[in-house]
Amino acid sequence: MCGVVGVFGLEDAQKYAYFGIYALQHRGQESVGLAASTKEGIRAIKKKGLVLEAFSEEELKSLSSRVAIAHVRYSTAGGGIEDAQPIVRKMPFGECAIAHNGNLVNQIELRRRFLQKGIELMHLSDSELLVAGMEEGELEPKELRLNSKDGEELRRVFHALSLAKGAFSAIYLFKDKLIVARDTMGFRPLVMGRLKNGFIVASESCALDILGAEFWREVKPGEVIVIDDYGLRSYFPFRESKRAMCIFELVYFSKPESFVFGGWVYEVRRKLGEVLAMEDDSVGEIVVPVPDSGLVPAIGYSQARGLSLELGLLRNHYVGRSFIEPTQELRDIKVLMKLNANRAVLKGKSVVVIDDSLVRGTTAKKIVQMLRQGGAKEVHLRIASPPVIGPCYFGIDTPSKRELIACQMSIEEIKDFIGADSLRYLSIEGLHSCVESAQEFCDACFSGNYPMSVELPQAL
Repeated sequence: MCGVVGVFGLEDAQKYAYFGIYALQHRGQESVGLAASTKEGIRAIKKKGLVLEAFSEEELKSLSSRVAIAHVRYSTAGGGIEDAQPIVRKMPFGECAIAHNGNLVNQIELRRRFLQKGIELMHLSDSELLVAGMEEGELEPKELRLNSKDGEELRRVFHALSLAKGAFSAIYLFKDKLIVARDTMGFRPLVMGRLKNGFIVASESCALDILGAEFWREVKPGEVIVIDDYGLRSYFPFRESKRAMCIFELVYFSKPESFVFGGWVYEVRRKLGEVLAMEDDSVGEIVVPVPDSGLVPAIGYSQARGLSLELGLLRNHYVGRSFIEPTQELRDIKVLMKLNANRAVLKGKSVVVIDDSLVRGTTAKKIVQMLRQGGAKEVHLRIASPPVIGPCYFGIDTPSKRELIACQMSIEEIKDFIGADSLRYLSIEGLHSCVESAQEFCDACFSGNYPMSVELPQAL
């Protein structure tokens, strides 16, 4: 999981990219990077930490350009600053940078292939493979007629993408253009907007909002778009495949005000809570959301059950999201730093606490303890998604079943482990009822049904 932004055709494009990626900070907190096509060539600045802390005014000015891309990182492969994005690569036919959201499931095969052909690899991140593959050759599908303004760069991008298997929403930066691509299954979101005479591409529509851009449309699964001074040109170079949009984007990762996958995240999350309430028989007195991602389903739940929604847990907004910290120790510390029980509403109450998901269980355990210490008489935990039983190989940080509590314990055992009076999850049928065309979503983390075979990590 990462966030990407691309800007074309705006003066000081790097500043628009900077504020756009700030709106996507929730998608990654390990590092932030900006790359721009300047008079000196493609330049990139990458820093650890959060967007607003990373860059000085002087650094932003040094990237002055009409074309820029930006990235916030939450790593699934390669964790050092050297693997932060955008990744810039100098090749015989010119410079290129890439900002990539997703995960390639055939990266081991590709690494072997490129190394055997003498193509140098300098990063552990699989994102580099989407650029390195351009050095191998060109591809121009016979049934595809290229615009006369598009040549070698686009054909090399086609070739690199044709080798990739898995999830990618990617933005390529060249000297005078952007090339935008989304995998044929559409795992990760990618949207486009217009501002003045320019174009903005981003992981979520909330990035367009902060820039005052007009939402235009989503990049379609399998679509490759060229944006340059001649305008915008769209291609579909690969055979259409079954859709597999990540349903966990709607459950947790995307911001509630964003438009992704053909709909508003807020509407889906509120419905998750409504359906959870219909499936539930709790006798709780008040509904308490786990901030912030549990708030919208809690609204739906409380309205459906006719219960009062109370802020029994208050959040320190200067602390980031605990789920996406790279180690469990950091996650545990973050929980204690970011949440505090509100005794004014908890004392003596039977509480229905709503969270979006339950992955490892350690956060839920601390929250239940916190609510009891805050005076709650009973704590009934309700999860607005099914049990997470499958590792994600397409960008979510659930790399092994050993980390998934639902793979190790029964629901009753999980209830006892976290110390709740009762525990209930949304059914998978209930989850499917909350989205249109449920068959077009990847729900492998909840069902174990993967949309493609996966090459499991092993030593090269």
